[in-house]
This record gives sequence, C-alpha cells and structure tokens, in this order.
Amino acid sequence: MIRSRRARLTAFLTPYLLGTLLLIVFPASLTFYIAFMRYDGVSSPVFVGWQNFQFLYNEPLFKLAFANSMIFTAWAVPLRILGALIVAMLYNHQRRGSGLYRAAAYLPTIIPDTAYALAWTWILNPLYGPLNVSLRTLGLPAPLWLADSAWAFPAIVLVSLLQIGEGFVVLLAGLRHVPQVLYDSARVDGANRLQMFSSITFPLLIPWLAILTVRDVVLSFQSTFTPAYIMTGGGPYYSTFFTPLMIYETAFDRLLFGPAAAITLVVFMFTVFLVVLVYQFFDKWISDEE
Repeated sequence: MIRSRRARLTAFLTPYLLGTLLLIVFPASLTFYIAFMRYDGVSSPVFVGWQNFQFLYNEPLFKLAFANSMIFTAWAVPLRILGALIVAMLYNHQRRGSGLYRAAAYLPTIIPDTAYALAWTWILNPLYGPLNVSLRTLGLPAPLWLADSAWAFPAIVLVSLLQIGEGFVVLLAGLRHVPQVLYDSARVDGANRLQMFSSITFPLLIPWLAILTVRDVVLSFQSTFTPAYIMTGGGPYYSTFFTPLMIYETAFDRLLFGPAAAITLVVFMFTVFLVVLVYQFFDKWISDEE
C-alpha cells in the first residue's frame, strides 16, 4: 500500500520536477554562468569576470531602468494590494449578481498580456480613446497619456491596477476564514464597521496580505515588459524604460548576452532583498499584534 502510494506520488511529481529543472533551474544556472562571460550568441563564451557588472555600473540607461522599476514597484504593489482588498470586501457577501461581479473582477487577469496591452493602447489613445473622450465629455482635462513623458509612467501603473484578480481571490478566501462570531460579538459591543475592520478583519488578513505583497514584489520587476514594449517602447524619453525591456534590448538587439545576464542577476538579487524586507516587516507586525 505504501509503495503504491509512493509510486503514484512519484508519478504525479516527476513531470513537475522535470519542468522545474528544465524551465527554471537550468536557465537560471545558465544565466549565472553567462553573467561572467563575453558572449554574442555566435562565438564561444569568454570569461571576463566582473566586467559585465562594471559595464552596468557605468551604464546610465541601467541606472534609469532600475530606478524606473523600483518606482513602479513602490507605486504599483501597494495600490494593487489595496485595490484587491477593496474589491474582496465589496464582493465578500452574497447578494444578487455577486457571482457575475466576481467574474468581471477576475476577467482582466486571464486576458493574455499582449491583448491586454493592445486594448489599453486603444483606451489611452489621446485623440479617439474612450477614456479621453469620456474626460472631454465631463469637461475634464484629457492628458496625452502614452505620448507625454509626464503621463506615460502613471499610465503603465494604471494598466497594472486592473489585473488584481488573483489577489482578489486570495483575499476573498482570507475573508471567508474570518469567524463570523467575532463580528457578532463586536456588534453586540457597539463596534461600527470601521472599528470591526481595524480590530478584526485587517489583523486576521495580515498573513494573506504578506503572501500577496511578496508575490507582487516578485512579479513587479517582470510584468512591465509587455506594456512597455507594446504600448510605449520604453518612451517617451525613457520614462517607461524598465529593466525587463533593457534586458531584452541588450540581449537581442545589441547581442550583449553577458551584460543582459548580469542585469538579470542584479534584478534577482535585489528582488530577494526586497522579499526578505517584506517578510521581516510582516513578521514583526504579526509579532507585535500577538
């Protein structure tokens, strides 16, 4: 019986482990190797030590792209978590049409990134896009959005805010795990909704919020490639030039695979650093709550 169970478990896990090895571990190891090489995809790799990292240190575009990615993370992650929390609380209770509203909130998440970016390129068109048409109808100023360096970056942040379906589902599950008896007791004691949220809902959701924050921090350095590549091309004036786009252009336009791998390694290490900071922050917060 035990052998049969182990055999079934091995059969289920083997494809996943092989996929992880071939699609994650091997490419990551190859990236680490190429980061210390001079390689153009044609000739044999040549070991250059830390020259690729020195190149990045002296490359103004890398500093700009890295700063843009950090600023995007600082804006997008808190706003996405807040949006997911608000939507989850709105659709937590069963009411007429709530299933349809939940599906609508999750729908943008399952749209392919390319189609999603193309749709937003049309929505944000400064001349005939529906967003600016609506703003002009209301007598409000209509920004140039993707054509203006002052508005292109906020536009990319705005595009990311509607793809919160996964966070919404996670927080909805977290809300379902909050015992109803706690709210009933709070109502008996005369607590209002704000007091119940600050004393019951929010503290019990902290582990779920920590998971989502770590996930969004990890994805924020990757999710900017498609909208930046399709919607703005990194412009105008490099205002939406993020590290994923620089990795792509460095590797496949300039054939500098060594510096591109070095950028990937730097982004990975910085992401790990941010994840550790987030973990320590929430761990201390949970300890203080206890």
